[in-house]
Amino acid sequence: MKKKMLAMVMSAMMVLAAGCGGSGAADSAAPADNAAATSDASGKVWKIATDTAFKPFEYTDDNGNFVGIDMDILDAIAKDQGFQYEMQVLGWDASIAACQAGQADGMIAGASITDERKESGWIFSDGYYDANQSMAVEASSSIAGFDDLSGQSVAVKTGSMSATYAESLADQYGFTVTYFEDSPTMYQAVVGGQVAAVFDDTPIMAANIKDTGISMKLVDGTGNDPAAYGFAIFNADNQELVDMFNKGLANIKSNGKYDEILKKYLGE
Repeated sequence: MKKKMLAMVMSAMMVLAAGCGGSGAADSAAPADNAAATSDASGKVWKIATDTAFKPFEYTDDNGNFVGIDMDILDAIAKDQGFQYEMQVLGWDASIAACQAGQADGMIAGASITDERKESGWIFSDGYYDANQSMAVEASSSIAGFDDLSGQSVAVKTGSMSATYAESLADQYGFTVTYFEDSPTMYQAVVGGQVAAVFDDTPIMAANIKDTGISMKLVDGTGNDPAAYGFAIFNADNQELVDMFNKGLANIKSNGKYDEILKKYLGE
């Protein structure tokens, strides 16, 4: 689905205001552009949080529309299952916080399904895309692997799988980890020389290098084992939303819509 960024920002601001003041102001935010979908029996409009920039899964295109694989998959599932939702473009950390505080019902933001997250309260859907994490450096860098990182600093996104991956290697290879709020800021830190390398989801870095021409390159042999992305809730009372997501995901995979979405963004 596509939605003008201004409307998204307004929605995000209302959610944050509700979180700070406890007034429930987020309930007045406008529904997303899938309003044509038939609402469920309760008439509920589900509040779904997402990241601000995680191309090609969620990002703002050249026309100012908020788009991406996650947006299209959620929209297709909502139409298949007949429920309404409202997108809240908050950022990675803020999306988690909004869900934990009850200001959002669920989250779709390229979140890898892990046992550690499940143990800490995440409740995941079935996986909808497999991805791994790897390392990238500035295009002219001589860094060819982890062994070249001794004494250097690497960039990661706070609370992400890429952060966990980098942290697991830091002591062994003698580098430090610097934390950022989003992928574009990390990439600029690499290009600008503030850090020697960046750890992030491989398809995200590959898409940015290909589409934007940013002066970075992936480092061969640095990827970990892939894990599936999942839609997530943090309150078992919202299990209905996960159940609908799973049913809808199975249906759009069966009818070809899922493959159509991936081809649109990835050429697969």
